[in-house]
Amino acid sequence: MILLVALVGLLGLAVGSFLNVVVWRVPRGESVVSPPSACPRCGHEIRPRDNVPVLSWLILRGRCRDCGEPISARYPLVEAATGLLFAGAAWFTGVAWVLPAALYLVAIGVALTLIDLDTKRLPNAIVLPSYLVAAALLALASWNPGGASDWGAMVRALIGCGALYAFYFALILIYPGGMGFGDVKLAGVLGLYLGWFGWAALVTGAFAAFLLGGLFSIGLMIAGRAGRKSSVPFGPWMLAGAAVGILVGHDIWTWYSGAL
Repeated sequence: MILLVALVGLLGLAVGSFLNVVVWRVPRGESVVSPPSACPRCGHEIRPRDNVPVLSWLILRGRCRDCGEPISARYPLVEAATGLLFAGAAWFTGVAWVLPAALYLVAIGVALTLIDLDTKRLPNAIVLPSYLVAAALLALASWNPGGASDWGAMVRALIGCGALYAFYFALILIYPGGMGFGDVKLAGVLGLYLGWFGWAALVTGAFAAFLLGGLFSIGLMIAGRAGRKSSVPFGPWMLAGAAVGILVGHDIWTWYSGAL
């Protein structure tokens, strides 16, 4: 188990390096595979030895090897965070066919969170293909080669996808200024995951997004950094709510039912 977590964490570091490229280029409509990464000031291509996640930034002391231009600390932080989240996902699922689906959710979650914070957009280039990728990976987890299949989980996933998409679509019809249509499209993807993990995860995850987002907005207003009409990206809170639903949704639902 520890070896799995360590190996997946190392994979996460490499994925995090790629996500830095995705976060910068996708909102600009640029290819994520070419041209190779280069210093924005001097234009020198990043050497392979300078592209080792986290370590290269530390060795170079956060500066370009060629021109000395500072390199944002955000790059190694994204790499480290993705590595830790990948390791956490492996620890949560263990050796299971659902692990690839969980890692994919972590990867798009990191990318979409940063893009939404930067641009207040959730690009179709990431969200729409995720329907097919997530459905395929969750179907593999339901099939569970070598073990007992659970196609009921896949049925829940599809119902969750439609239900959460419809819920957000209704919200945007009722109050168009409350969120963007990108949030609606992301809701369907998250509904797939939450439904697969169970009805408790679906309900808890959907509710947690609004609770966390609301508390954050109230905190901003109290701090004087936002007003009643300020626009706050909601995608990160949808993803955070989904994480709550998946990780502790069943426990929260059990506690709530017992309290009633």
